[in-house]
Amino acid sequence: MKHISSMVRYLVISLIVMLLAAGCATAPVTGRSQLLLVPEQQEMALGLEAYQQILAQERISQDPEINAMVKRVGSRIAAVSGHSDYNWEFTAIQDDKTANAFALPGGKVAVYTGLLPYTKTEAGLAFVMAHEVGHAIARHGGERMSQQLLLQLGQQGLNAAIADRSPTAIQALNLGYGIAGTVGVVLPFSRRQEYEADQIGLVLMAKAGYDPREATGFFQRMMSASDKPSPPEFLSTHPADQARIEAIKKMIPEAMQYYRK
Repeated sequence: MKHISSMVRYLVISLIVMLLAAGCATAPVTGRSQLLLVPEQQEMALGLEAYQQILAQERISQDPEINAMVKRVGSRIAAVSGHSDYNWEFTAIQDDKTANAFALPGGKVAVYTGLLPYTKTEAGLAFVMAHEVGHAIARHGGERMSQQLLLQLGQQGLNAAIADRSPTAIQALNLGYGIAGTVGVVLPFSRRQEYEADQIGLVLMAKAGYDPREATGFFQRMMSASDKPSPPEFLSTHPADQARIEAIKKMIPEAMQYYRK
């Protein structure tokens, strides 16, 4: 028992040291306090590596109009992001069946061509890309990595505390910890980041000269085209579509303060 107690004490001390060493940061636009345990340079290196791997596996669009539009919209948004220190890259991936986009730390953004029928206009595309840029400048990837580090440390502490239990009990407790961590921490936090990226994105697109009101039309087109039932929101990484549209409507007046044609 003394050995277990000393291990738990060590893990608690380690956690405190990590928290004290964490970079003090706030998310842009929202001002939310952030816990970031991973150095930004490390995030950026990982983001670049992942981006290069994805592009090596995907087919890059050869359509000059699509490529020009993606780079034009991305460059306008990056110019107002406050992060000229990022090596911004914007790529169109040729995949008409995938309606998606993503951002990786350090300003690596990609848009799948399957998303373009729903964005419709350049302003619609601007919302999607500004949302992804919002993820990048808010360092959401670094926050998720930090969160995983804390969860792993917590699980190590749990296993140290229950080392004298039966293997069945240890397995059950670890399973419960995993489910609780996912449903109670990871998924709600992921949804919070999505709302935050929407809010940041609306402001960025407005600053870049795109009408933030185009965002609701994009989501409505996506909803009307979807024939797949959505999982309950508490089991999803993203907010429910209708809830997200209502939240965006409430965010638009703030973004409109920055909008100039």
